[in-house]
Amino acid sequence: MIGEGQTRAMKIMVTGAAGQLGRALIASAPPSANIIPTTRDSLDLADPSAVSRAVSEIRPDIVVNAGAYVAVDRAESEESLAYAINAGAVEVLAGILRETGGRLVQVSTDFVFSGDSPRAWQPGDLRAPLSAYGRSKAAGEDAAGEDAIIMRTAWVHGAGGANFVTTMLRLMRERDEVRVVCDQIGAPTWTGTLARAIWGLVERDAVGTWHWSDAGVASWYDFALAIQEEALVLGLLDRAVPVVPIQTSEYPTPATRPAFSLLDSSATRQALGFRAIHWRETLRQHLREVTA
Repeated sequence: MIGEGQTRAMKIMVTGAAGQLGRALIASAPPSANIIPTTRDSLDLADPSAVSRAVSEIRPDIVVNAGAYVAVDRAESEESLAYAINAGAVEVLAGILRETGGRLVQVSTDFVFSGDSPRAWQPGDLRAPLSAYGRSKAAGEDAAGEDAIIMRTAWVHGAGGANFVTTMLRLMRERDEVRVVCDQIGAPTWTGTLARAIWGLVERDAVGTWHWSDAGVASWYDFALAIQEEALVLGLLDRAVPVVPIQTSEYPTPATRPAFSLLDSSATRQALGFRAIHWRETLRQHLREVTA
């Protein structure tokens, strides 16, 4: 565990430190941890030699790999780059950490699943990604290995990043109507609770594959309605606009999205002793950060 019986602070390297999850991880890191942040500017995850050199020089006890290629649609035409970052970098990280005795935390995604389950996805369910992005992230899980923590999550939003919440707020300010897909189902996940869950697993010396989303169920349409309602209360929007539900077929994209992305996070909550917090409550916390 971090800080228990140690003669020095545990050295933790966080990739993607400038992203929304990276920021949340750094903000909520255990006080005894020595955090070494890396960003796209300081470490190119597509460059295996750069990754190898950074880990060899830093010699971290833990790497939390929050950096990723996340341009889901562009990955259909840049699959090799997506693989280089989402799988190749993970292979290098995992290999060096096994040599040095360090540990890897690999952040993964609901996109490794097909989206056709009749129930919430469990960590041991069969993966069948529908997109280049999903395939690259599944390959990253394989590269991380059985001795890593693999944390799958979905529909992530938080301060300091480009996400569905920031997109909806912008569109609701600019347009007289927004159209949002209503037949894709999941659960929004705030970076604040996700980061807390990741640190909880690290502190408990966990291994294996885990899931984390905030509690509840929503469509993207439900999520958009809630964003508008909460933003109006907080003064982030000065008017309401119609939010129109549409089918996925009415909004074609290069990459196929899973229709059902709900992750079963019950095992993680039980292991960590965390209470379930509904996604609407964590959305409110995110928007309060924006107004602060």
